[in-house]
Amino acid sequence: MNSLLALLIYTVGIAGLFFLDRDKSVRTSKALWLPVIWLAIVGSRPVSLWLGMGTVSTLSNQLAESSFIDGLIYEILLALGVLVLIHRRSRIATFLKGSWPILFYISFCLLSVTWSDYPDVSFKRWIKSIGDLVMVLIVVTDAEPAQAFKRLISRVGFVLLPASVLMIKYFDSGRGYDPVGNPMNTGVTTTKNTLGVVTLTITLGVLWNFLTLRRDKGQSNRGRHLVAQGTLLIFGLVLLWMAHSATSGACFILGATLMVTTSLPMFGRRPAAVHALVLAIVLIGGLFLVFGQASVMHMLGRQSDLTGRTEIWKAVTPQVQNPVVGTGFESFWLGPRLNMVWNQLSKYMHVNEAHNGYLEVYLNLGWVGVGLITLVLVNGYRRVVGLFRHDPMLGSLWLAYLIVAVTYSFTEAGFRLLNPIWIFLLLAIVASSGVPRSVRAFDPLGVPVRRDAGLRAPFARHIGSSPGSRTNELTPSKR
Repeated sequence: MNSLLALLIYTVGIAGLFFLDRDKSVRTSKALWLPVIWLAIVGSRPVSLWLGMGTVSTLSNQLAESSFIDGLIYEILLALGVLVLIHRRSRIATFLKGSWPILFYISFCLLSVTWSDYPDVSFKRWIKSIGDLVMVLIVVTDAEPAQAFKRLISRVGFVLLPASVLMIKYFDSGRGYDPVGNPMNTGVTTTKNTLGVVTLTITLGVLWNFLTLRRDKGQSNRGRHLVAQGTLLIFGLVLLWMAHSATSGACFILGATLMVTTSLPMFGRRPAAVHALVLAIVLIGGLFLVFGQASVMHMLGRQSDLTGRTEIWKAVTPQVQNPVVGTGFESFWLGPRLNMVWNQLSKYMHVNEAHNGYLEVYLNLGWVGVGLITLVLVNGYRRVVGLFRHDPMLGSLWLAYLIVAVTYSFTEAGFRLLNPIWIFLLLAIVASSGVPRSVRAFDPLGVPVRRDAGLRAPFARHIGSSPGSRTNELTPSKR
């Protein structure tokens, strides 16, 4: 098929998906377009590349530089986002109070700028990292937060996923080569791993949308919504296969399994069963890595050394001069230190991440940073399970994102700024932090007991039900 004809067909198809998924009864804020645009940029290419005003830098002395146009766009989006949150300041307190480990972690990142070799670059990147949290807060403080999440996933997915398939099949710009010369599909992104992670995060959300539609038989225009979400789900699955990113593919299977399994009646409001399931998955995964690493990596399309990752880990660890506090926020992969790593890794000389989220945090923030990110994950898991007791369907979504982020970071840098997996991890934790303690009380049988009937989870409104229908509220148990 001619590329221009394919472009026309895909453009009409994307417009058709937006048309099928429309819902005039939902009143999400216009401000939702800010996180939509933010995520669309993070999940694709810098605007300067789309405009043909820049190239992907591979030189160490250029990695600290950023395009003026890209920096300006991020600053404008961040400034507009802050203005929105100032207007919604009365709604933010509950979420931030429950997400205090995230605030501690971000504060330490700011403090670490003072001992960075490149404090100006480190501070600019810290400002950008604030944008991730700002966009998450815009979603969770929307008047209809659940519908805002669904629209966020749909709007970004309708554009990025079909466009990636189009670029891979009909345009050379959707394909490329990795640093060692192997061909790869990149779609709207610049690397196969970036394509994999953005497809992973969006497709998990699409799967949840599809499952909630299947359960909510009373929703108006349910048929065309199912067609739109089902089509997008197919695009996501096809793109995960085309990306050939083993980590993202395996993590999607893990997240989808968790989401589907924990939404079954046997897990409904039973946190003990959820703990057992998560523990079993972690133990089984650990046993495979320890006793069957070679065969598992071969099955996932990797070498037994995790496609050079162990070489990278050995090369970067000795470069940290202060293991307690690291080299400073987002400062490790800069200047002479990067050249030293590249000289040791001639085969992977253009690497600019540790390909392990926990090690990446250690390189930049030391053991203090690793301890803080662990605190973020532990508190997040506790919050997600608390929400699961209140709303198993919504809890299954956030649990999937959290466990996927934990697992993904074993072989990729999942806790870095402007990374889709990090943004959705923040979304899972912050959204779950909005559940008041009054809805997390239980009788001896594990039945939720609400201490204050006037309170309910801000993000749980309209979950699994159309606007105007009965919301998913708790009812006090009989005494």
